[in-house]
Parts: sequence; structure tokens; C-alpha cells
Amino acid sequence: MPNRAERRARAKADRRGIPSQYDSTRGRGRSGMIDEYQLQERSRRLQEGGDLGPWKPSGGAIAETDTTLTANPNYRNPRAFKAPHSVRQWFRVGSWTLIALSIIAFFVVMWLPSHPMWLIITVSAVFIVGVVSLFFTAGDSKHNPNLDENGTAV
Repeated sequence: MPNRAERRARAKADRRGIPSQYDSTRGRGRSGMIDEYQLQERSRRLQEGGDLGPWKPSGGAIAETDTTLTANPNYRNPRAFKAPHSVRQWFRVGSWTLIALSIIAFFVVMWLPSHPMWLIITVSAVFIVGVVSLFFTAGDSKHNPNLDENGTAV
């Protein structure tokens, strides 16, 4: 006969709606329990007419990949290269130009014999403005050609 603590624990578990199969472990682990996910998968495979063995990936035909950007790109292809066609894209080109000019200016300032502080601050500010402006000119991720349908970079 179980002691008072065990009876109370079982009554509490019954009130919570824990199935009796989970009571059989009595806190010893989950090794003897039924796995509902595996049962559902097995039921699904039975309905599809599959075998009862463990699931193995099935091979299939591999779809042709999009070779828009190859080693020898065709720049006349509009899918591969488009000129900026909106104000936002022109600002994005300007942002990248600011970043490129500030990088060149960093190299020039680095080789100067004396480093005037105002020049270093100016070049740093131009670089920061260029990088921060990319956040404001960036387009929606839905229109990014470098992302697949799940948002993963390709």
C-alpha cells in the first residue's frame, strides 16, 4: 500500500490531467513511456502506404539551380544587373560611395607624417554616416535577391 505522500502525489497528478502511462515511471525517467510523436509519424506513414521501418530519406530529381551569377556573367541580363531605379537605391549607391571614399581617405591619412585630429575625425564621421545610412536605405528583405524563400542568405 503506497504511503500518504505517494497517494497525494498521484491524486494531484490525476487532477492535472497527466495520463496514467506517465504515472508508471514514478519519477524514474521516460524510458518506458509511449512517444506520441513517433506514434503520429507511424500513423501518417501507414496512411501513406509506407513501410513500418525507420524513416529514411528518399532520393529524387534535383531541380536545376538558377545560374544567373556565374563565373562569366552576362551584364546585359536584367536579372543579374540592374541600374538604380528609385530614390532609395540612389541613396544606397551614395552610401556605398561614402564608405569607399572614407576607406581610401583612411589609407591616405594613415601614410601622412602628421595626423591632424580634425582630419581623422572628419574621415571617421564620413565612414559612420555612410554605414548608418545603409540601415535607412536598405530595402525590404522580400526584395533581396540574395535571400531564398526562408530568408537564408544564398
